[in-house]
Amino acid sequence: MSLMRATTESSGPITVMIVDDHEVVRRGIAEVVDRSENLNVVAEAGSVAEGLRRAALVQPQVILVDLQLPDGTGIDLIRQLKAAGATSRPIILTSFDDDRALAEALDAGAAAYLLKSVRGAEISDVIHAVAAGRVLLDERTVTRRRAEHEDPTADLTPSELRVVDLIAEGLSNREIAERLSVAEKTVKNHITSLLAKMGLQRRTQVAAWAAGRKNREWSSEGR
Repeated sequence: MSLMRATTESSGPITVMIVDDHEVVRRGIAEVVDRSENLNVVAEAGSVAEGLRRAALVQPQVILVDLQLPDGTGIDLIRQLKAAGATSRPIILTSFDDDRALAEALDAGAAAYLLKSVRGAEISDVIHAVAAGRVLLDERTVTRRRAEHEDPTADLTPSELRVVDLIAEGLSNREIAERLSVAEKTVKNHITSLLAKMGLQRRTQVAAWAAGRKNREWSSEGR
């Protein structure tokens, strides 16, 4: 992605706050942002409550928000900031490539939705674009993504779906083989097949997707 940067050095650096409950991840993102031209990380937070307090103090122009936080979600933080009259422009930065979360981010007022797997230069470009007033997340994006893959597990066999559930439980390949009474090689074959069908590359991505699904189910039950 290559986006025009509208902010110049004469207008001062773009102030950025990062909200992520994993300190190592947060610091890594902060280093990427601080190394970028004309960007300055002015605050960090690890929860919704802390994010609200620090945003009120430093009033950053852009906030990078993780989707999953210990006391709520990035969506919750964006909505509460908006209700409080904050002018900071939010960007969701998450590990979850999730269409429902994408739609909720749009509804809450997020200007962009980025995966943590993106290159540092792309994060920088998106921050510059959002600070300049651009919105990179719109209804067409959400609609297109839903049409492309409403359910990434739709093509999985019953055995592959069972393996996904067991991966979500944290079982190793050997433990899954024991649970299903099959050879470990069979489990590996199932994982290779389901990764291809789901458009994923690693076993850990399956676990992350399954965890996101469970969180969404709990959220729906609580409404």
